[in-house]
Amino acid sequence: MDGAGDRQCRAVGSNAASRPMTHSDDLPDIVDIVRDMGNIATDPPALPAHLEPLADRARDYVEAASSANTRRAYAADWKHFTSWCRRQGLDVLPPDPQTVGLYITALASGANEASKASVATIERRLSALSWNYRQRGQPLDRKDRHIATVIAGIRNTHAAPPRQKEAILPEDLIAMLETFPRGTLRGMRDRAMLLLGFAGGLRRSEITGLDLGRDQTEDGRGWIEILDKGLLVTLRGKTGWREVEIGRGSSHSTCPVTAVETWIKFARIAKGPLFRRVRGQGKDVGPDRLADQEVARLVKKTAMAANIRRDLPEIERDLKFSGHSLRAGLASSAEVDERYVQKQLGHASAEMTRRYQRRRDRFRINLTKAAGL
Repeated sequence: MDGAGDRQCRAVGSNAASRPMTHSDDLPDIVDIVRDMGNIATDPPALPAHLEPLADRARDYVEAASSANTRRAYAADWKHFTSWCRRQGLDVLPPDPQTVGLYITALASGANEASKASVATIERRLSALSWNYRQRGQPLDRKDRHIATVIAGIRNTHAAPPRQKEAILPEDLIAMLETFPRGTLRGMRDRAMLLLGFAGGLRRSEITGLDLGRDQTEDGRGWIEILDKGLLVTLRGKTGWREVEIGRGSSHSTCPVTAVETWIKFARIAKGPLFRRVRGQGKDVGPDRLADQEVARLVKKTAMAANIRRDLPEIERDLKFSGHSLRAGLASSAEVDERYVQKQLGHASAEMTRRYQRRRDRFRINLTKAAGL
């Protein structure tokens, strides 16, 4: 070894000697440190002081691997499963496919529950169990016959077509905008949220996850850039980054870009979260980001106030609308080539986009006549 290398080794050895050696077997599982993700009952052992900065950074990366909503849902599902196992006198660990098979059977049959779980709920809970077991280094074999055969039977017996939310169409959206009080901060914010969500075909978490610019917050899911011809939205999704272009509208009163510009100006937002809480009797804008549930509440509240689908009883109308109503509205009303709608919504397939289209002419292509009949 040359002199420089020898000096480097001596320096490393000297630094190492100044602190106790740590073996990998002595380190806690880094995922266990993120306690809210796994609902670990006992605290993990403390890390050596010199590794705490790395642990903090690792915690950030672990949290970034899935959304906060996903982690909350998976933690709740894991708690439901462990409670069920405790009542049945069954062990949670190690993962036992037969125990999981019995659990999903209980969910489907409504045993020990007030009502039967839907197929979608059962599949989500099964995914949550797989995720939680993986975090503990003990993967669950979902292909085991005790799980695979049971879930296949549940799908065949109980599966039903998904219940679609009502699409908010342009005329509906205009009526909803008219319900906002003019000249108020809350009205400006809510107007911008609805118009941006509709024109961008955005999910509710994408709307509230936006920042005013790039790299401004740790919990942001994207950002906006206001340009001469429109607004560019950059979003982080499950499969990577995507861009959504939102052009300026033909009318000042319904232009999503104008609505966003107005909100930014009067809310005096210079950086950070785009959509925030309005405080102080509607006269002050706080620093905190809105929760994505606020979008669903806003859509429901304004749809009811505008008497959308007034032909239905009030309780049915309330169930018809959600944040997805904005995405479905754009997909149903934009009279352009389907591939542009697919890109705007960020769908991997045209078939997924068609599920959102409520006005689609299903018989535009008539194979019966094309075949000569």
